[in-house]
Amino acid sequence: MGHIARIEKALLAALASSSAPDGPPRLAAACRHAVFPGGARIRPQLCLAVAMACGDSDPVLTDAAAVAIELLHCASLVHDDLPCFDNADLRRGQPTVHRAFDERLAVLSGDALIVLAFQWVAAAPAAHPSRLAGLIGTIARGVAAPHGIVAGQSWECEPKVRLSDYQRAKTGVLFAAATAAGAQSAGADPLPWLALGDRLGEAYQIADDIRDVVADPQMLGKPVGQDAALGRPSAACELGLSGAFEQFERFVAQASAAVPDCAGAKALRQLVKQESERLVPRAWSRDLSRNRVPEVCRAKNSLATPARAKAQQSAANGVAH
Repeated sequence: MGHIARIEKALLAALASSSAPDGPPRLAAACRHAVFPGGARIRPQLCLAVAMACGDSDPVLTDAAAVAIELLHCASLVHDDLPCFDNADLRRGQPTVHRAFDERLAVLSGDALIVLAFQWVAAAPAAHPSRLAGLIGTIARGVAAPHGIVAGQSWECEPKVRLSDYQRAKTGVLFAAATAAGAQSAGADPLPWLALGDRLGEAYQIADDIRDVVADPQMLGKPVGQDAALGRPSAACELGLSGAFEQFERFVAQASAAVPDCAGAKALRQLVKQESERLVPRAWSRDLSRNRVPEVCRAKNSLATPARAKAQQSAANGVAH
């Protein structure tokens, strides 16, 4: 069974476990809407790939870890799309959860997916239960304050943030959790695998910044131009497109170099290469010199966040009135 088929099967089982005939049907539907259809599933793919490179001695536990990582990612997208943050209408080419259902169910479904992630790992019939505590701790650190994805989202509520701090918390830390969790589920030392996830995660965030400026919204399945519109920290705005592209290439190279020597090293480096091409096609690099970062990006303080943008707008409204 391929990685994607294995991940989808495990996700279906997890979602099925969280619904019941006498449970609230719209909540179950909202959770399913948040998870399916999925995106690239790169985080759980990394988890599986690292586990297999380390021997995959407990595939049931590995699947549970991969599911937990993806459920937490999906939950973060549901919350990220809410009106209080991005107020997005589309995600993965379909209406966001709060548009398809309502805002209340979006909040609750995101919360439900977070809880389910840890329920699923804790309940895994693991052949090596001694691995559970460390594995749950690793996954939790990928989402928790002060450096996990909840912190990444929270930085958007601060008046200023360093771009590197934002990128690492928003994306990098959960990628690092995915690679470390893959190693732990297989009984291997997670520390040598953290750098691969961290570097690849930061590359992903920079790619997202680039795509927000130059990509086709039909290809992305969500609106573009959101970073500039919402005053979010962005490598494309701070460094310019060419600078962002160069940084993306550096992080991809560092991610590939960070793969530890193991039987699966070649396959992992190939996965990194394939993902980098999918995210930022080589053809774009030939065209970047013809593109310009929108004036709204260059005019903004590169460290501005939505909290500052809202404060500025409120001040402007006060003057206008």
